[in-house]
This record gives sequence, structure tokens and C-alpha cells, in this order.
Amino acid sequence: MKLIDYGVRDDERPYIEEWSKKNNIEVKIVPELLNPETIELAKDYDGVVAYQQLPYESAIFDKMNEFGIHVLSLRNVGVDNVPFDALKKNDIRLTNVPSYSPTAIAEYSVTGLMILLRSMKSMIRKVDKHNFMWAPDIGRELNEMTVGVAGTGRIGQAAIKIYQGFGAKVIAFDKYRNPNIEKQDLYVDTLDELLKESDVVTLHLPSLGAGNTVINKGSIANMKDGAIVVNTGRGDLINTADLNDAVKSGKLLGAVLDVYENEVGIFNSDRTGQELDDKLLSEMIENPKIIVSPHIAFYTTTAVKNMATISLDSMVDELNNGKSDNEIDLG
Repeated sequence: MKLIDYGVRDDERPYIEEWSKKNNIEVKIVPELLNPETIELAKDYDGVVAYQQLPYESAIFDKMNEFGIHVLSLRNVGVDNVPFDALKKNDIRLTNVPSYSPTAIAEYSVTGLMILLRSMKSMIRKVDKHNFMWAPDIGRELNEMTVGVAGTGRIGQAAIKIYQGFGAKVIAFDKYRNPNIEKQDLYVDTLDELLKESDVVTLHLPSLGAGNTVINKGSIANMKDGAIVVNTGRGDLINTADLNDAVKSGKLLGAVLDVYENEVGIFNSDRTGQELDDKLLSEMIENPKIIVSPHIAFYTTTAVKNMATISLDSMVDELNNGKSDNEIDLG
């Protein structure tokens, strides 16, 4: 068995090399992303592993089929950038890593919130200029707040435990209720109810499709004055321009955004000293009440190792058994 792994970062390489040695399976490591040109490197390999935010072009799968490769294993959760029709046409199975570290993302959501509540972005900027005045950057306490957790999958459940540990009142909403959360009587009946009752709304939902935002001008109008939005889920859950306007107007106290609807091509790139073409993103970065980070909630050693190794394990299961627990139903 020979595998090829695309888009591999330096932080992933040791885990892939360790897995390869442990399992005595050759894995060719390719730093470049998977595209119609680099797929040529996969000839004579048995399976393709990849991770990227850019769309996977249909021509990739035509070539995989030509090479006799019929499994693509992703090192991430999201599959919205993969054309299922092209996979089905070429009889290619798809796997992902549905859970690589829910705790990492849940912890980060709280970390970002605490930075915002204690005005750390503004305070750090002041101290860097040797301004050591306290005011006006007075903090707020999480234990006095109601936190609304939208989405109670693995990440949402982990977030609930952490927020409860701070002493916050937690309420939750999910179309599909989790029995463990239901036992705690945390659920509200509608997302609108959660938005109205929460001082903090933290999003742990999958993408709802283009144009189907949870946070927008209409929903913001129904939120508490001075509420906070935390998003470590998907960028397209929020109409970012509406959110930015709400923070600037004072309707919302602030926001923590680890994902952004237009992040592809910007996040995980070095733009040091360059002016961003994205004026909305630039404006939010400058605003001390908006915490922006480049999609790093997942980015821990534990999560990176799991992404690298679980994707390879799934590939082996597919090739040896024709099925894995992480296979995606292509419909």
C-alpha cells in the first residue's frame, strides 16, 4: 500500500512520518495543495489524503479515476468544498475527520471571550505604548452572564462544561437535542429565544449554506443590547457587515471571530506590512471590541496529530475493508 498526502504543513509532517513508520506504509508527503496539476504526482499510489480550504476541482477526480484511485481522505471535518457529483461519477469514496479535538475549539471560544470581557486587546495596545492607565478598560465577569450555546454536538457539549465551570448560566439550542444536555434542562425551544435571552451567543453550528446566516441585521435587532457574539464554527453563519455595524453602533458589546466568511486566501498567510484589500476585515482588526483570529481554534498539538493520523487510519480501513467509520454519505 502506498499513500500520498497533500497540503502538508511542517507541523503535521512529524505525525505523518511517525504513522508511516509505525504502520510500515509508505506515505509521500506533498506540501503543495491538491489540484489538477499536482494530482499527477499520485500516479501509482493507492489513496489520496488532503486538506485545504480552496475548492477541489472536478478534474482532480477524473484523473484519480484514470489512475485507479478511488478513495480521498480529508484531514478535516468540512466537505462543502468537495464536488460530490464528481466523486460519484468517478466512483470515489470520501472520508473526513469528524472529531479531532472538540475541547480545543471549546476552550478557544472561552479564551477569546475572556480577552474581550477583560478589554485585553485595548489594554495590551496601551501598555505597548507605555500607557498604564486602567480606565476606561474596565472588565466584566462571565459568572454574571447567560451564555447561549447554539449547536450541541461534540464541541458545543465541551463548551457547555467550560462555561458552567466559570459559573455562567448556560442555555442551549439544537435542532437535534442531545439527551445529556436535555437532562440538565438547558434547551430553549427556538434559536430566536436563545438569541433574546443570551448575554453571550457562541456558535457551534455547521454551515447552513450560502445566504443562510444566523447572525444578521434582523436577528441582531432581537438580541440583548450589549450582547456578545462568539464564532468558532463557520464564517458564513454571520453576515459580517451587519455584525460590524452592530458593534460600531453599540447595539452589541463586541464579537470574537475565529472564522470569517471571506477568509479563504487570507487566513494562514503572511501579509506582514501589507495593506489588506478587505476593508471590512481591516476595520474589524482595528476595533478593540472585535477579536479576530485566523481560524486557529482547532490549532493544538493534539488536534493536528489527530487530523494527520485519523485521516490515514480511515484510508487504510477503506482500502482494506471497503469501508470506514468516517466515510461520508455522498447521497
